[in-house]
Amino acid sequence: MREHGGVSREELRQGAAVTVAVLLALGLVAAWSVLIPGVDAWENIVAAVIGSLRLTGPVAAAFAAWVALRKRRAARDRPLTTWRALKAPLAIVLVVLGSFAATVLVLAVKTLLTEQAGRLSLTGLGMGMAGLALYSVIGWVAGWVLPYAPTAPLAGLTCYALFSWLADGAGWADRLAPGTGEPYDLFQGLSGAVFVNQIIWLLGVTGALLLGWAALVTRQALVLAFALLATLAAVTGVARVLGEPRPAAAQEIAYSCQEWPITVCVHPGMRAGLTELGAAFTEVASRLAETPAAFTRVEQRPLDAPLTPSHGLAPIHLPDLSAGFAESAAHEYVDALAARCPGSPADGYREIVTAWLRGEPLPGGPLLEHEYAAAWFSGLNEHQRREWLRMFFSDFQACKLSATHFGGGPAGTPPQAATPVATQVHQESAPQVYPVYPDPSRHPSPNWGPEMSPHSWHR
Repeated sequence: MREHGGVSREELRQGAAVTVAVLLALGLVAAWSVLIPGVDAWENIVAAVIGSLRLTGPVAAAFAAWVALRKRRAARDRPLTTWRALKAPLAIVLVVLGSFAATVLVLAVKTLLTEQAGRLSLTGLGMGMAGLALYSVIGWVAGWVLPYAPTAPLAGLTCYALFSWLADGAGWADRLAPGTGEPYDLFQGLSGAVFVNQIIWLLGVTGALLLGWAALVTRQALVLAFALLATLAAVTGVARVLGEPRPAAAQEIAYSCQEWPITVCVHPGMRAGLTELGAAFTEVASRLAETPAAFTRVEQRPLDAPLTPSHGLAPIHLPDLSAGFAESAAHEYVDALAARCPGSPADGYREIVTAWLRGEPLPGGPLLEHEYAAAWFSGLNEHQRREWLRMFFSDFQACKLSATHFGGGPAGTPPQAATPVATQVHQESAPQVYPVYPDPSRHPSPNWGPEMSPHSWHR
């Protein structure tokens, strides 16, 4: 069996094959965990393969350290030429990049079978490759400088801890790690300029480390000069990365819309969710009809944009299309209609109304008056509830709902003070209770008044 610098060719082939298989498996698993479920967009694929570097990078560093320590033990004190010194680490980089390309190819094959929104970011893929090259060179230098058995796993663990700390860091630190930032928002897009700056930084520091090591082991002044040039490129890249302003606003996109029964518009990569969203929001829209929050259009907004309903428009957040996404979006929108009323009995009444708007069972609430209100409200038919909400929507939003809005509360419980409205009837001998718009299928009794419980006419 022939030896190649103290390491048999067979060992190198087997080690490379195992590394490629492990990196491909880890890359696919890690990328799949980063993919936004249900999104058909090229940006989603690019963000996923870049996100896989958190796992594949440390493995590449450990493999490079293992080969380096074997080479160092075999080389002993023999002089190395520049090419002989650089050949092995460059071969490792090629092996690692081959596994990255295979991961991209596997994901792209699935992607090509369906219509995708957006475009494939080549600069994003280039940044991912530059990041993997840096991991490999760090592992190689560590294995050569510390030729001990524990060096390989320690190199992988150190790289994982270092780059995870950078990626999760606040401010400028996260820009130095190869990544897109998480959670990734489709509306923000992937900036090619940011990727180019990161490539300059990553390749600069990779070249500085590799050429600096080569200059040390070969004692070649020319190699040291190139190492200094690579360092200058790394500094330039850092300056460009830190000087690049973060995107201040989401990019303009052409929505994909469904026009019936209500208009629902989402990012084109999420068009697969239009049918479910339409079904979920149609019921909410029918219950909010003729209120100030009535809407006929639902529109997806960036994840960091506030949900501020406007006339005829319901803005929503849609982070992904995982199971129950439409119900989650509808619940978030309904919760945004009226602020919570912490520490106030009005919050229990608010929960009754929001539960009905979401299509959930009405909650009893923490107090007896809430249980009575839920029972009273459940006794109304759908038309009566909608008319009730139309009349008292402002009280619902202003945390002014009270027992008087729900039949007056349980017997013997003094109703809370309520905001007077045009439909209130004043009586001195009985608690003031708001009437409810009658069922259109029945004609109200001429004797109907607030002294009668609503249960006496809506049944």
